[in-house]
Amino acid sequence: MIDRRPAAVVQAGSEEDIAPTIRLARDQGLPLAIRGGGHNVAGNGTVDDGIVLALGDLNDVQVDPVAREVHVGPGATLADVDRATEPHNLAVPIGVVSGTGVAGLTLGGGVGWLTRAYGLTVDNLLSADVITANGERVRASATENPELFWGLRGGGGNFGVVSRFTFRAHPLGPELVTGNLIYAVDRWADALRAYAAWTAGLPDAMTSIISFLVPPPDWDLGSEVLMLTGFAWASPDRAEGKRLVDALVAAAPPTAANLEPTSWTGWQSAADVLFPKGSRAYWKNTSFDRLDAATIETILARARMLTWQGVAFDIHHMGGAFGRVAEDATPFPSRDAQYWLNIYGFWRDPSDDAHHADWVRSFAADMDAHASGGVYLNFLGREPGAGEARSAALAVYGPQKLERLVALKRRYDPDNVFRLNHNIPPG
Repeated sequence: MIDRRPAAVVQAGSEEDIAPTIRLARDQGLPLAIRGGGHNVAGNGTVDDGIVLALGDLNDVQVDPVAREVHVGPGATLADVDRATEPHNLAVPIGVVSGTGVAGLTLGGGVGWLTRAYGLTVDNLLSADVITANGERVRASATENPELFWGLRGGGGNFGVVSRFTFRAHPLGPELVTGNLIYAVDRWADALRAYAAWTAGLPDAMTSIISFLVPPPDWDLGSEVLMLTGFAWASPDRAEGKRLVDALVAAAPPTAANLEPTSWTGWQSAADVLFPKGSRAYWKNTSFDRLDAATIETILARARMLTWQGVAFDIHHMGGAFGRVAEDATPFPSRDAQYWLNIYGFWRDPSDDAHHADWVRSFAADMDAHASGGVYLNFLGREPGAGEARSAALAVYGPQKLERLVALKRRYDPDNVFRLNHNIPPG
């Protein structure tokens, strides 16, 4: 869907290649796109007639198992991090598709299977090394350049190129209590009502995501749209995790279930088949606070329309550690949200563009009546146009956070060199 032809692609071989590439783009007056893991649904990793700084080869991951710190290069993917941490029975809270780039995920927030247990990816960021628009290398942490550190944790790629991330890791056993409860259409309403009651009293260690989709053929689940309730239990008390799952099963017996213990890397890559390289995509999202009768009716009306592969939606249960972070501690919005809806496409045929994108937009519009106002950068597709960037940023951050972010932008990138992103204009 995004077919652009750069004037040049610079494949960085080391951190030392970053500053000269920024300088070249500035000196030549060329737009500059930053590509990390290359998993950006909005297409911000490329540009017409400009320079792409491709960081994919800078994908090293170093784990300090004693300090429980993980140092990550800007081109690493989730799979790179998970492969490095799993042998130490550690994990960094990251996303849910292993091909996702860590850099983009982190700068937008980072929602995944450990969100309730340990918070967002940005809540576990200890420091970041940043190359600014003037080529300066600065360290951002709670004690060094703390305002920049604040802005990086949800403000996107607006303030510089991060050349190194340092994360806090958490203990995670070799096998997790994970799985999916699978519901056919006749059980959806009962299952959602039971799920709403179940999530009301969950401990932090249980994170769950509901997905509605027509499953891929290799999942051997048929061709009808299904509701999948996936869960990951982050505590070593496996008996308690199983008890909680059994309680949901008893309240809403599934059509089928897959409840086998799983390795962390296995669970993290389970959804990869939905997002192959070269997919066409359009996404929208919103937060909401109640799975009440009206919200369930809206969700199920849309779910019943799904008769094709290529569009799906997820409901993330939030709260827990995510919700205990103060609203103004990071730019990430709506820390009091109870649920987050992501409506997404992953199709291959260009003739499906209008129909599938329209379906995503209209579902998002249907949810306006139930939404609590949160918008997550990493669940946004390509819109709006450059002239509407400030109003889009205001919708995400609100006036107070946006004011702080604009001040940071003026300090670190007054000429808006880093504008091929969900942009925060400096003026």
